[in-house]
Amino acid sequence: EVQLVESGGGLVQTGGSLRLSCAASGFTFAFDDYAIGWFRQAPGKEREGVSCINNSKGKTHYADSVKGRFTISSDKAKNTVYLQMNNLKPEDTAVYYCAANLGSSILSRSPVEYDYWGPGTQVTVSS
Repeated sequence: EVQLVESGGGLVQTGGSLRLSCAASGFTFAFDDYAIGWFRQAPGKEREGVSCINNSKGKTHYADSVKGRFTISSDKAKNTVYLQMNNLKPEDTAVYYCAANLGSSILSRSPVEYDYWGPGTQVTVSS
C-alpha cells in the first residue's frame, strides 16, 4: 500500500525558513519510476502545485511564486522528499501536501496527474 506522510510544518515569521519532509512507503525511490509533487492549499483557494521532482534524472520544476526561495530534493536511501522553504512570506501560508505519480517521470504541477496524497501539514507565516 502506498502511503505518504508529510511533516515539518509550523508557525514561522516572515523571512523565516522551514523544511518539509514527505516520507513515502509502498514503493522504492531507488528502483521505481515516479514523480513527487508538493502542493499547497490556502482557505478558499484552489490547490496549487508548488514544486515537483522525478526519479529518472532528478529533474525539478517550480512555480514562479517560489522560484529562488524553495528547493525540492530527494533522499533515495530514506525514501523521502524534502521541500526547503526560505524567505517565507505570509502568502505562503497554506496546508502543504505531497503527492506521488507512480510509473511516470513526467514533471507536472497539476494535481490531476497524481494518484497518492499525504494528509497535509500546516504552514503558517506571520507578518
